[in-house]
Amino acid sequence: MRIAVGNDHAGLRLKQDVLEVLKQLGHQIADMGIAGTEPVDYPDFAREVCVAVTGGQADLGILICGTGLGMAIAANKVPGIRAVTCTDTFTAHCSREHNDANVLCLGERVIGSGVARDIVATWLSASFLGGRHQRRVDKIAQIEKEHLLGQHVPGGKGNA
Repeated sequence: MRIAVGNDHAGLRLKQDVLEVLKQLGHQIADMGIAGTEPVDYPDFAREVCVAVTGGQADLGILICGTGLGMAIAANKVPGIRAVTCTDTFTAHCSREHNDANVLCLGERVIGSGVARDIVATWLSASFLGGRHQRRVDKIAQIEKEHLLGQHVPGGKGNA
């Protein structure tokens, strides 16, 4: 699988662990993050990884910053991205099976190397179940489409 990985200065050390586990699992890696500790703006890296995912250059993306939260917020602004911040293997597994998450966000200041490795391996080994979950993912896509096209009605309930 082709995995795009991005990080800011606060996720540099954890990125090295993630790259190592990706190599061990035999994935192709596009490292789109930084290699230094000079402060940078995480939305720039979130955008680059997400464009690679939605453009087909990568199958999935992994973003790493201090908490994983800023990366997830920025990533979810890109149409077609379903980014999740995970701090345990259960949510990592469910995010793929139930939500068809295509970008995993991790926080170096929140989880340790061992947990991160387990989360990445779990996330990559799970796959979308479809079925009733597909209906829900389709509704998420409909919300995204309505807002992108300016069709959102404040306080309204959509018929997605």
